[in-house]
Amino acid sequence: MFTHVMIGSNDLDRAKLFYDATFAALGGRSGKLDARGRLIYTHEGGRLMVTKPINGQPATAANGGTIGIAAESPDHVRAWHEAGATHGGTAIETPPAERPNGSFVAYLRDPDGNKLTARSKPTK
Repeated sequence: MFTHVMIGSNDLDRAKLFYDATFAALGGRSGKLDARGRLIYTHEGGRLMVTKPINGQPATAANGGTIGIAAESPDHVRAWHEAGATHGGTAIETPPAERPNGSFVAYLRDPDGNKLTARSKPTK
């Protein structure tokens, strides 16, 4: 359904440190800057783009919005969470944990306040 997710950042260098670390924890690659100055991450067929807002106004986090990132295993979820918390993110909600449906999830806010979750498929 989606071709990509685009989020805003007020500091692309800070965002790159955070997203490079979290994508590396999932087995992904560092982000690349395109000709328009946007960070682009590709992994498992999906694409996340990080940019300064084109209208020149400050980037703000979506109130009520969450971006979900697929992970292969609970260990990947834990590694993603640790990498994010170590590289400028903020741990939110509960610690990484299994949900009643068997999926394993963790939540972070990136340095700009965007809410993210990593989730592995149920093991049951």
